[in-house]
Amino acid sequence: MVVVSGLLFAVSATNSDGTDLRPGRYRDMVSVVEGESRAYDALAARASQLTTEVDDLTASVGSAEVDEVRGEAAALRASAGLEPEVGPGVSVVLADASSETIDDAVSAGVQDINELVVHQQDIQAVVNALWAGGASAVTVEGQRIVSTTGIKCEGNAVQLQGIPYPQPYEIAAVGDPADLVDALDTDPYVAGYRADAADPSGGVGWGLDLEAEVVAPAYDGLLDLSYAEPQA
Repeated sequence: MVVVSGLLFAVSATNSDGTDLRPGRYRDMVSVVEGESRAYDALAARASQLTTEVDDLTASVGSAEVDEVRGEAAALRASAGLEPEVGPGVSVVLADASSETIDDAVSAGVQDINELVVHQQDIQAVVNALWAGGASAVTVEGQRIVSTTGIKCEGNAVQLQGIPYPQPYEIAAVGDPADLVDALDTDPYVAGYRADAADPSGGVGWGLDLEAEVVAPAYDGLLDLSYAEPQA
């Protein structure tokens, strides 16, 4: 038994290469988020550099037709989310239930754990309600939301524009606060989420605040779209 135990310890040490073979859920997620964020920042910096080079080359082209197209594109930058926007608005925070509540639910087996965590459709519902309420700009975790932004679940985090974010999730919008609150109050999906959040036994988290100033940075991600075309 001593020999076998020694062999098992040796194999584990070799396979782990000095790392924890069973890292904690939250510590591991922090590492994943940090690693993905660094990779994204490096790619974003490279993309920004290439965009600057393209803009410089375009500006050097002495063509009236090119100047006209550039003028048309510049006029659409604000509506496309490519210009920063600041103004009054609201902020919403969505959060998972406490880890104790989730652990108790799993142990008891009496509640679907999916009811205790925030999903991509919850975030999307809030964003859609804010657009319906007349928001001129919306951010999630400080990232500007545009027409091509995708929100999707990635393990126990939500991925936004290639970056995974752990909960809680902060959503902010620039617009008339009264209209935005009314849109959130009347949206049926958001109402269902808020009902779960109001469960005294412990459920998902909900927070809503009126903001005198919301800062929505310009979208700085990739703009090119890839799509398929049917063949005749």
